[in-house]
Amino acid sequence: MSKVWARVVTDLRNPLFRQGYALMANTVITGVLGMGYWLLAAHYYTPEEFGRGQAVITAMRLFASLTALGFVGALARFLPIAGRRTAELILRGYGLAAATGGGAALGFLLTLPLWGRTYSVLAGFGPGLFFLASVVVWAVFTLQDVVLTGLRRAPFVPLNNLIFGLVKMGLLVALAGALPSGGIFVSWVIPTALALIPVQWLIFGVVVRRHVRESDPGQEPPRLREVGRFLAGDFPGTLSILAIVYLVPVVIATQVGEATFGRFSMAHTLASMIELLAMNMAVSLTVEGSFDRAALAENCRRALRRAFMIVVPIITVAVLGAPLILRIFGSEFAEEGTLLLRLMAVAVLPRVLIEVYLSALRAQSKARALAAVQIGLAALVLVSTMALFPYFGVNAVGYGLLFSELLVAVVILGYLRKILKVDETGRSPVTQGSSGAS
Repeated sequence: MSKVWARVVTDLRNPLFRQGYALMANTVITGVLGMGYWLLAAHYYTPEEFGRGQAVITAMRLFASLTALGFVGALARFLPIAGRRTAELILRGYGLAAATGGGAALGFLLTLPLWGRTYSVLAGFGPGLFFLASVVVWAVFTLQDVVLTGLRRAPFVPLNNLIFGLVKMGLLVALAGALPSGGIFVSWVIPTALALIPVQWLIFGVVVRRHVRESDPGQEPPRLREVGRFLAGDFPGTLSILAIVYLVPVVIATQVGEATFGRFSMAHTLASMIELLAMNMAVSLTVEGSFDRAALAENCRRALRRAFMIVVPIITVAVLGAPLILRIFGSEFAEEGTLLLRLMAVAVLPRVLIEVYLSALRAQSKARALAAVQIGLAALVLVSTMALFPYFGVNAVGYGLLFSELLVAVVILGYLRKILKVDETGRSPVTQGSSGAS
């Protein structure tokens, strides 16, 4: 145990792993508070309202992330070297994410009858307007954590989400009596909007100014054309990952009843929290790769070791304890969600390899290879899930995800090994001309 703590202390001296540990601490905090939030929701609201709240929140996050998620890689890649254009790059990301998400949400509302009974709660001017506003708010909220990480201020991220999670839980309980229908969604959105105010002040009033002062005055900031080329390659692949994370649950919500979706969504949410551990380490890897590309191979190796060291015990607990974990929410959650949670938890193992590889590609601006891997993975997940759904119901999501991520991990393994190796000059073979999985 003392050796483990010694490694952690050593890691904290490295900016890469300081960022990574902060983001993983954020995942733990949001995971624990998230479990508490949904446990309270299951206690204070009906099973139908529980499922409806999950479905509406998932739809909101889908539309809010259409462009916001696409900017995650670009901001992580270019903010560290943006210099005097840092604020401009952030504001452009916010604006485009909000506009695209709002437009997609409007189209969703205009075609609401096509999306099934679960989403009929959004019919009407008032509910529709509130949903539109929530999409815009969540788009900015999604990007602000990436901005702090890209500017090497990741320790602020868990603090912000700790406060946000506690306020959200308090409001959830307070609205249970006053707003039994819709209280879950409202309690999620209001704290999100309130959290934007202090965090944006911190970003633009403190962090951006300090970053500009500390930047090399001789360094040329990235031009919009360079950022645009990166987005052109990264965005299609990012949309594909978005389909896995949010579109699949939204489609499931149109196929099953509200109570069934609530039980599916709880297992899906818990498994997704584990997956975030791998993804968060990968984001910080992208940032540090931008600062020191010569150390990318070593950073990748250490990121893999640390990610597996953290996620393997958590996956083991999830697989062995799935019935007990889900039984906290009710016996029906355990009966219907145990297999799904186990399948998705095991799928995180190959996902670690995939995420580190994708982040290494982002750090090297290999957008074509990045898009190819992401699009291929998303297509596999969507096709396999839809093909298996008639036979396995909601568990088809777990089977499809595990099969797809194992297959993609096998395909990219050879390219990842090239990135991990360095020659006698200390340079990765990939940086000397290998194009990756393009």
